[in-house]
Amino acid sequence: MATHELYAMDPGDPLWQVPAGGAARFSWEYDDHRARLLALYQKGKDKQWDAVKRIDWDLEVDPYDPLGIPDESLALHGTRHWDRMTERDKGELRHHFAAWQFSQFLHGEQGAMVCAARIVESAPDLDAKFYSATQTLDEARHAELYSRFLRDKLGTLYPINDDLRTLLGDTLRDSRWDMAYLGMQVLIEGLALAAFGLIRDTTDKPLPQQLLAYVMQDEARHVAFGRMALRDYYRQLTDAELREREEFVIQGCYLMRDRLRGVEVLENLGVPKDEAEEYCERSPFLHMFRKLLFSRIVPCVKDIGLWGERLQRAYVDMGVLELGDSDLDQLMAQDEEVAERMDERRFAAEEAERTGEVEEAIAQGAAEGTPVQGPAEG
Repeated sequence: MATHELYAMDPGDPLWQVPAGGAARFSWEYDDHRARLLALYQKGKDKQWDAVKRIDWDLEVDPYDPLGIPDESLALHGTRHWDRMTERDKGELRHHFAAWQFSQFLHGEQGAMVCAARIVESAPDLDAKFYSATQTLDEARHAELYSRFLRDKLGTLYPINDDLRTLLGDTLRDSRWDMAYLGMQVLIEGLALAAFGLIRDTTDKPLPQQLLAYVMQDEARHVAFGRMALRDYYRQLTDAELREREEFVIQGCYLMRDRLRGVEVLENLGVPKDEAEEYCERSPFLHMFRKLLFSRIVPCVKDIGLWGERLQRAYVDMGVLELGDSDLDQLMAQDEEVAERMDERRFAAEEAERTGEVEEAIAQGAAEGTPVQGPAEG
């Protein structure tokens, strides 16, 4: 079945073309440059993985409860609409909200792939080009696995949210090479990490847990890359140039805070838009998510040197200024550790299963009086 037929709402033209400017930059300096960035590039090569093999795609997903998160997280919970819903209706709501969330993840990952490719083209330093090449492959893998989850396990997709499209378009249309870093590595990736982490830590479903944990392991490297590159570059900019970038961050943060709510899901299920917006704004889950959203972005923005008075005032208005002192390195280390522990548990279970099969075969052979050859025999 064509993907177009799986969309819950009309996605419009299947091809989105974003006019882009800026120069493609070549570097003839092939000496080693920033040791930390080259080490990150080496780590990016070492940590490549195959979404077909590392993910256990045989795990079943309940289409009416794909994420297993509490119903209190749904904006309609406790409203007059919820009280009238049957269990099947509630299952449909869970299904569509999960499809909307993972569709935004999918569209965002394709955007990240395009931005990473743009960095390969436009970054002036060869070490940044090297790392961005590995990130481009990472983002392609993420888009691959989210696409497969949506098509094969949920069977429903949603179009890209209008405001996510706006932020992505603004990032890509800017001709300055560092804006692809700032828009994608700091803002959109920061938003994604907050959403990924919230679901990873609340779902009790093994397949979504795997997808999110392994993607977040990669994203921890991507954010580190953006911080290194931008921190070095922004030390060279004038106050006026820094203010331009701070204004971009402010607008992007307000856009993500105020608009990425899932209102279109409720509208698609028959809730009038005004009511849908009111329910989303009253949702305690949304308020918690907004706080978590900035836990990744604010310390990163401060770390790269964008911390002017107007930006700080905006963060005071959003109630998130204190997050600038969060330990971003610790958060990223935890993301990597979660994926590593998941691998350890999976490999231990698989090894135990293989050992059990061998022992069973030996016992069966002994019972039948048939000698069982070891791996070095025969």
